Amino acid sequence: MKNKKWLWNLVSVVLLAVGLGLWIALPWQGVLGVVVLVGLWLALTRSGRVALAATRIGIASLPQRWGASSVIIVGIAGVVGVLVAMLAMGEGFEATLKQTGNDTTAILLRGGSQAETNSVINRDQSPLIGSLPGVAKDAQGRAVMSAELSQVVNLPTASTGEDANAQFRGVSDAAWAIRPQIKLIEGRKFNVGVREIVVGQGAKGQYRGLEVGKTIKLGNQDWTVVGVFASGDAFDSELWTDIETLSSAYDRRAYQSVTVGLDGKDGFNQLKAALDNDPRLKLDVQTTRDYYSKQTEMLTNLIRILGMVIGSIMAVGAVFGALNTMYAAVAGRAREIATMRAIGFRGLPVVMAVMLETMLLALLGGVLGGLIAWAVFNGYSVATLGSNFSQVVFQFKVSPGLLWSGLKWALGIGLVGGLFPALRAARLPITAALRAL
Repeated sequence: MKNKKWLWNLVSVVLLAVGLGLWIALPWQGVLGVVVLVGLWLALTRSGRVALAATRIGIASLPQRWGASSVIIVGIAGVVGVLVAMLAMGEGFEATLKQTGNDTTAILLRGGSQAETNSVINRDQSPLIGSLPGVAKDAQGRAVMSAELSQVVNLPTASTGEDANAQFRGVSDAAWAIRPQIKLIEGRKFNVGVREIVVGQGAKGQYRGLEVGKTIKLGNQDWTVVGVFASGDAFDSELWTDIETLSSAYDRRAYQSVTVGLDGKDGFNQLKAALDNDPRLKLDVQTTRDYYSKQTEMLTNLIRILGMVIGSIMAVGAVFGALNTMYAAVAGRAREIATMRAIGFRGLPVVMAVMLETMLLALLGGVLGGLIAWAVFNGYSVATLGSNFSQVVFQFKVSPGLLWSGLKWALGIGLVGGLFPALRAARLPITAALRAL
C-alpha cells in the first residue's frame, strides 16, 4: 500500500512538472485560448457561476490572511525578478552583438577560424581580396575594404581598478565608411602614423583614464586619447587606432580580418564563389550579421540555461511556500468550506475557487517581480568577456517577451501551488468540519 502511494505521488510530481513545462512553452495564443475557455465556463455554466461566487468569498477574506498571502506574492515575485533579470542579461548581450553586423558587409578570416583572435591573413592577400567580384567600389573605383588587426590589452576598470581585457583595434580609414553607424561624439579622429586612439563610449565608461586628452600606457608606449565615438553595438567597447601604428607597436606583420562592403544583393554570393575558386585565398567569408550572431550563441545559451536552472530552483521554493500558505488557508477556512459544501457547493466549484484565489496571488507576484526587474535592470550597463577574450559592454534588456515569460512562470507556480490544497478543500469531511461549529 505504501509503495502504491509513493508511486502515485511520484507520477503526480512528474505530471505536474511536465504540465508546468508545457504551460511555460505555450505561446500567447494558447494562453489566451485557455483564459477564454475558463472565462466562458465561469460565465455560462452553473458550476462556473458557483465557483465564481465561492471565489468572491475567498477573496473577501484575503485581508484577514494578508500576512500569509504575502508569502506567496513575495516568493513568486522573487522568482520572476531573478529569472527575468538573468534572461535580460543574455538578451541584452545578444542584441548588442546582433546590432553590430548587417547584410551589406562581410568579414573574411583565415579558413577554419572562428574569431579574429585565431585568424591570420597575409598582407599580400589584401590586394587580391580587393579585386574579387562582389566587393563594392567607391567613387574612385577603389575597393571598399578595411584590413584590420586586433590586440587584447589590459586596462583598469572604472569600478574596481582591477585589470580587464579590452579590444584594441587597428583600422584603415575605410573602416569609418564601412561602418557608418559609428559617429564621433567628442574630440577628433586619430592621425595616421601617430600613437593616438579613439575610444568607444562604452569603453570610456568601463575603463579608467580614457577621457579625451589623457595619456595611457599600452605595450610599454604612451598613447593619447583624442576622441570618443558611439556606435550602439559591440564596437562601443573598443579602442581604435591606425593599423600601421598598432602593427609597429606590437610587431604584428599580418592582418587578422578584412571587412568589405558588398556590391548589391548578390555581392555576398559572388564573393563567396570567387573565394572558393581561388586557391591562393584559403579564407572563409560571412556576412557581418552572421559572424556576430554566431559569437553570441554560446554565452546567451549558457545564460539562458543558468537562468532556467536558478529560476526552477527558486520556483520549487515558491511552490512549497504557496502549498504551505494555501493548506493553512484551507485549514483555517474548514468550517466555511464545509458550510458551503453543506448548502450545495460541489467539489469542482470549491477546487476552482481555491485555484482562482491562488492564481490571483500568483498574478500579483508575477506583476510585482516583473516591475522590479524592469525598474532595476532595464538599461543597466555591464561588461562580460566576448569571443575575442575582451570585455564587451552591453545593457540588460527587459523586453515585453521576457516579462510575459515571467508572468507565465508565476501563473504556473500558482497553478501547482494551489492544486493540492484545492483538492484537499474539496475532500474535507463535511460532518467532521461542521461538528466544530
